[in-house]
Amino acid sequence: MRNAALQIDATRLSSLVEDMRRSAPRHQDVRIAVLAPCYNEEATIGQVVADFRAALPAATVYVYDNNSADRTAAVAREAGAVVRRAGLQGKGNVVRTMFSDVEADVYVLVDGDGTYEASAAPWLIDTLLEDGLDMVSAARVTEDQAAYRAGHRLGNRMLTGLVRMAFGRRFDDMLSGYRVFSRRFVKSFPAASSGFEIETELTVHALQMRLPAREVQTAYRSRPEGSFSKLNTFRDGVRILRMIGLLLRDERPLQFFGVAAALAFALAAALFVPVLGEYL
Repeated sequence: MRNAALQIDATRLSSLVEDMRRSAPRHQDVRIAVLAPCYNEEATIGQVVADFRAALPAATVYVYDNNSADRTAAVAREAGAVVRRAGLQGKGNVVRTMFSDVEADVYVLVDGDGTYEASAAPWLIDTLLEDGLDMVSAARVTEDQAAYRAGHRLGNRMLTGLVRMAFGRRFDDMLSGYRVFSRRFVKSFPAASSGFEIETELTVHALQMRLPAREVQTAYRSRPEGSFSKLNTFRDGVRILRMIGLLLRDERPLQFFGVAAALAFALAAALFVPVLGEYL
């Protein structure tokens, strides 16, 4: 079975990273914005900003601080990022603000936790522009078990499977936090999410609108020491599942209400059978 967090041998992973690092941005006249939503990422955001400034010298790196209780904003500013504040709590709320505020031709959305390869960004951007795509999503590939916890891996596989059944089989890692977008995608995206379900909404938007999009594999690594994940496997899993249901209701109403009607009919039939038996 294909798996977004596919365990591969060290030789293949090394080759993948090397291919990314050899890639150089060939579109110097394009306005590029790197968007990093952050909440308490003091331990990692400085390196993230430095890495993306090195990989994309012509880009502007924006860090949106979501009410951090540590020095996230100060560290990002010292590293050379444009720092802004997003007051409404939740990653989805921050992404919505970013997409509204920032003007660019190409947008790179990345988490501020230091788990994604900045060196892959030029390659992702070239793929977007040269192939006329609206979204390129980076599927996570790692040989480090600690980088991608078993609970997160299982939840991602199940939720991605639901979306693939309902909207199409074009993505294997629906919950990746590393993506590149066209301006058209960003400015037309009807963001409704408030939290970590934003990745689900981004994926379903591309599928439902039949936008040209692609998923490519990129290296993924563990959080550095002193950095902690904000994702709660069960709480956020339920929120993502709820978002899938809402999107299915809004985008595929015949499927949604057809299944609901079938379930209601089956329940009614199960309750009626004993009554009918007693009557007979």
